[in-house]
Amino acid sequence: MIDPETPLRVILFEDSILLREGLVRLFAEAGFETVGAYGDVEDVVARTRTSGADVAVLDVRMPPTFRDEGIRAALAVRAALPGVGVLVLSQYVEGVYARELLGAGDGGVGYLLKDRVTSLDELSAAVRQVHGGGTVLDPRVVQQLVRTGPDPLATLTPRESEVLEAMAEGRSNASIAARMTIGVGAVEKNISAIFAKLGLEDSGTDHRRVLAVLAYLQHDPRP
Repeated sequence: MIDPETPLRVILFEDSILLREGLVRLFAEAGFETVGAYGDVEDVVARTRTSGADVAVLDVRMPPTFRDEGIRAALAVRAALPGVGVLVLSQYVEGVYARELLGAGDGGVGYLLKDRVTSLDELSAAVRQVHGGGTVLDPRVVQQLVRTGPDPLATLTPRESEVLEAMAEGRSNASIAARMTIGVGAVEKNISAIFAKLGLEDSGTDHRRVLAVLAYLQHDPRP
């Protein structure tokens, strides 16, 4: 665990020099230490390991082809350095790789869209959240990750909708079972049905639960 007196260490991979330098200054203002700032993702794992970074922030489209080098680099960091938080910061949503990124570890990942980050507080909170093992996702990313028809929640049964609402309240399966006076096995069956109807494939982690709750919150009509 990082010493509270030690600045959180960030390594940055961003091809735009203006944005790269701007982010370095923003990170400094947030109290972070930028331990590396690069315009490409060459040797991304070695650079991240050597720098002692706590969080890697990467763009999706990086040299040389400006297609998916950045997010594939994010996957490489997650695979080799699971203790390092990974925040993808991009203009684009790469749905397939984003699914893989979420399934590659137990939290500590984020995917935000550059033009929708509106404040330094929002960005610094996202960096801290992934460092702490949390998951940060822009709602537009969630829309891409959840295979949708006109309304993916419309196919849920009343019982499944009730279970999903309880999940959104942060309740565990046991708590949901007690609240609804049903068995834990019945709750698990309903949750499996929810995942299937939302098109959330089993990645071996709890991120399907996060995505299902985010999908619910996007469609929740309550103020």
